[in-house]
Formats: sequence, C-alpha cells, structure tokens
Amino acid sequence: MLTISNNPTRKGLSVFRPNVIYSTASGVELTMDMLIPQRADTDPSRNPVIVFIQGSAWHFPDTTYEIPQLARFSAAGYTVATVRHRNIDDGYPAPAFLQDVKTAIRFLRAHADQFQIDDKQIYSFGTSSGGNTSLLLGLTGDDSRFKTSEYAEYSDSVCAVIDCFGPTDLTAMMPQDPALLDPETSNMINAFCGGTYNPKILQLVSPIFYVEKGKNYVPFLIAHGNADPLVPFSQSEQMVKRLEECGADVSFICVDHAEHEGSFWSLPLLDLFIEFFNRQSKLHL
Repeated sequence: MLTISNNPTRKGLSVFRPNVIYSTASGVELTMDMLIPQRADTDPSRNPVIVFIQGSAWHFPDTTYEIPQLARFSAAGYTVATVRHRNIDDGYPAPAFLQDVKTAIRFLRAHADQFQIDDKQIYSFGTSSGGNTSLLLGLTGDDSRFKTSEYAEYSDSVCAVIDCFGPTDLTAMMPQDPALLDPETSNMINAFCGGTYNPKILQLVSPIFYVEKGKNYVPFLIAHGNADPLVPFSQSEQMVKRLEECGADVSFICVDHAEHEGSFWSLPLLDLFIEFFNRQSKLHL
C-alpha cells in the first residue's frame, strides 16, 4: 500500500465555471469562462487574475481552444477568465470587441469579493486578434473612448500584458488601395470598419499608435513565431522597438520556425509566460 499526504490547501486544483454572464447592456448576453484555483474553506486570500482573449480575426472566439493550456495558469494560482465579445459576424464593428473586454475587466473588479480575486492584480493575455486586444488593454486603461456604462465606477486598466502574434499596426498590414485585397479579406475589413474601409478605424485599434514618450507603461511580454504567414513577425519587432524607445519594460520571445498557433505552443513557452506573471504578482518568489 502506498500512503501519500493529503492536500489541505488544495494547491494546484481548480474549479471550472463556464458561461459567467458579465454584460447584457448591449442587448447581447456576453459571457466568460473562468478557471478558479481551489482553496481551503478558511483561506481568505485572493487570486491575481489573467483575462485571456482568444484570437478569432474579430469573429466569434472559440474560448475552449486554450482551456487545457490555461489550466496550467490556474494551477499556478491565477484565476483565469477567457472572455467572449461581440464580433463582426453579428454586425458589431470595431471597437466593440475592446469595449466588451474592458467591461469584463470592470465586472471582475465589481465582483472581486464574490470570486475572491485581487482587483489590484489583473493582467491581460491574448493571441492574434486577442493579442492586439491585450496590447490595447495595456495602453488604453480607462480611456473614455472605449468605456461603456456598465460598472463605470471601476477601472478597466491592467497591470501587465502578454501578446502572442497580435497585429500591432493594422494600417501597415492593409494595402493603400483596398481594391488590392482579396474578396474574403476585403469583406472582413469592411465589416471590421463598420461597412466600408476606414483607415481611421484601423488606426484607432492599432496599439503602436498609443506608444508615446513621456508615458508610464505596464510591463509587456510579446511572443511571435518567425514563420507566421498571417501576422508578419515585423509587426511585433516594430512594436517592441517602439516600446523600448519610449522606456517601457518589454520582453520579446521569438519562437523559431513557428507559424500562427499550432507549433508556436510548447510547455517551455507556457512556463515562461507563468514566470512573467509571477514576477508581476510576486507569486512563488
């Protein structure tokens, strides 16, 4: 017979709470799925939070895609909220996606007691279009242009950012002549802009245009595969350079030979991401 110790603190265990409603104001019921670290019933401590935004090209995000990987972050002591947002397929152009994720952050702060979260330690993490969103969250905290009426008394700022292969300058990714776009991409960009191609909308949600000297910045970690066929590696290179020029704390990980998603992911990379968040939250240090 093998005898092992019990786990009175329940360390490393999590609870999955799907479809937590965070917004109904727009007439659309918006939800998040939450991974919440378990704890002893008498443990009053609060968890830092990672708000995760799954890449979707601003379509409807498949929030189940990264749940198995995100469970590693919850096992490490983080509450993880993977957020669904309004999307261009249903007729909601930019910046609806950003407004929604900011509403989700304010919802979490408003319900900090219910979920036993530390509202002073909320971080963002996203991939592709979600990486773009994550960067914007770190650069536009409490920006009135993106704030809705729900939980308006709470902040939607975040304390650190991970971006994986997110577009950083949409104006540079699009040709000067929209007629040069293939029909599928043209339709997507038109829907994203609200019906017709609009470079001002593309600039509004391009993170690189928010990086200026003289501002204070949260820490950033940017990761990108150098064989990405969808979002050019140069997009992240330019963003990192701009952040460095403006005095930001930014780390850059190149995943060699990695494309978009797929082979980009590995356990060592996830461990680096957890270490980054641990440095910010002082967990396990």
